[in-house]
Amino acid sequence: MALDFSGQNLRGRNFKGRQDLVGANFSYADIRGANFTNANLTGANFSHAKAGLQRRWTIGVASVTALLVLSALSKSVIVALLIAVLVVISVAIVASRYNYKNLVVALTANLVLALAGTIALFLALIISVVVIGSLSIFDLVLAGGVPVVLAFLGFIYLAVIGSRGAIISTARAKVEAGIVPFSIAIADECLKTAVTNTGGTTFCKADLTDANFTAATLKNTNFEAANLTNTCLFQAKKLDRARVGATYLEKPQVRKLVITGQGQDKNFNGLSLRGVNLQKANLVDASFISTDLSEANLQDADLSRARLKQTQLDGTDLTGATLTGAYIEDWGITNTTKLHGVRCEYVFMRLPTKEDPDPLRKPDNKQEIFADGDFADFIKPIFDTLDLYHNQGVDPRAVAIAFKNLAENHPEAELEIVAMEKRGDDKILLRAKTAAGSDKSQLSAEYFDDYNQLKVLSQSQQLLLVEKDKRIISLENMVDTALKQPKFYTQGNTIMSDISGINIEGSSNVSGIAGNNSIANLGTISGNVSIALNQLPDATDAEKPGIKELLSQLQDAIIQSTYLPEEEKAEALEQVNTLAEAGKNPQESTKQKTAKTAITMLKGIFTGLPAVASLVEAGNKLLPAIAKLFGLG
Repeated sequence: MALDFSGQNLRGRNFKGRQDLVGANFSYADIRGANFTNANLTGANFSHAKAGLQRRWTIGVASVTALLVLSALSKSVIVALLIAVLVVISVAIVASRYNYKNLVVALTANLVLALAGTIALFLALIISVVVIGSLSIFDLVLAGGVPVVLAFLGFIYLAVIGSRGAIISTARAKVEAGIVPFSIAIADECLKTAVTNTGGTTFCKADLTDANFTAATLKNTNFEAANLTNTCLFQAKKLDRARVGATYLEKPQVRKLVITGQGQDKNFNGLSLRGVNLQKANLVDASFISTDLSEANLQDADLSRARLKQTQLDGTDLTGATLTGAYIEDWGITNTTKLHGVRCEYVFMRLPTKEDPDPLRKPDNKQEIFADGDFADFIKPIFDTLDLYHNQGVDPRAVAIAFKNLAENHPEAELEIVAMEKRGDDKILLRAKTAAGSDKSQLSAEYFDDYNQLKVLSQSQQLLLVEKDKRIISLENMVDTALKQPKFYTQGNTIMSDISGINIEGSSNVSGIAGNNSIANLGTISGNVSIALNQLPDATDAEKPGIKELLSQLQDAIIQSTYLPEEEKAEALEQVNTLAEAGKNPQESTKQKTAKTAITMLKGIFTGLPAVASLVEAGNKLLPAIAKLFGLG
């Protein structure tokens, strides 16, 4: 059963490291000066709680402030007053000789007023701390106490020396928001940190997942390094006087958003808002382009016409949210994105332009709208697909081989092509269904690494890899057909029977190939090989040649061969160069994979040579030895 501290006086209590506070009720409690460092406060209720400095700490800070004010006054105001007193005394002496009584009275009155004003300023500064509970650098500046600000620096340095990174970060955010100049922002943050680190409420490194701070007072509260996933801060008070560190709260516009729930027409592009709680927020016409909203709570939020291009929504809860008119170009939803009960009549698949204000509306018919629940069904096919976008010089055969290799290397991903879409001239999107939980980022990276290396192979090299594999040839023909006779496929379109259900399996591995399809000058290519070989270490035993020595012998045999055409010499030397590069880390798995492929390619090149050719003899001798040094044999 969750603990109940509601309404209690918990000033100065130590809850550091406690793990029994999950779901605890601290509503309306006085938690000023309480220490929740490293505590597990998942789901805890702090609504209407009062955080900040305890009264005794407030008095302590006020005392320090008084001393500092006196210090400042001693260097500035008091000096001026002493000068005034000396002037008054001097004038009074002179005036007394000439009976200028009125002049003496006037000067004495002015001196009294000056002293009274100084005392009033001094008391105002003390009251600011004692009554209000915090002191801002702006209060001092507005009060004309610039010397007092300078006097604070020593005390501030000692109090904030461990928080300088967060201070600078938060100050910079204020400057970016156009609130204050950088120097004043730094000073203000220093002052807040000094007060907060001297007896304020601390949630440093605490787990505040799903915690509720509705209408809580949070001045002089430390949230540095706390887990604020789905933490509710609606109508929280004085959050700007809290230490928030490098959390999403460091941006002033984000603090305002979580407090008010009003983000209409605002720009949040590129921000990291992972885990933010925006439940029921007004986000109409807001822009979240390239924003990370993963694991955010957007339940019942109004995102009408919001710009969600490339917005990351992994694990985001959009239950009951409104998405009518939203722009969802390349948004990053996953199978963990919650779309239950989403209200959406239509969406746009691209951002608007002057020429096309309603780009790729779905449903296509502008007289139609999604019925309740239809939008989730429309977008669902996108959840578990791997999107492989090719934007330059598509090579159908390389696509086919690379995809076949990917499917072979990751059978657990259950890859199955479900769609192809031509986008512009010579650009194509290949979409494949994957098993739940597949790492799409890793699959995409591996595919394109393989594909880009396959592209630079000559047609003859590619043919060696195809080996009459009908599955590769079939997929190659499909890609070629899609490029020549494009069919436009968009998210949610189910007309794909001509290319669905293609399961690629087989046995061919070309990952890690490096090559060049141009017939370059053999001297240049050989020179590149020599440079790569020189970077390898020499063998420690002269009687046991290493990778460097074996590859040098192979290089010489290729150059001296009278049976090998120049084009194939160039290709063979490129493979030697690949082996030399891989030889820098011969025990690394990816390098071994690359070496295995290069050796296979060399064997294929040598296969057509006469048995009497010296290169064949050299290959039969050197290639097994090279493979052994790579741990392949």
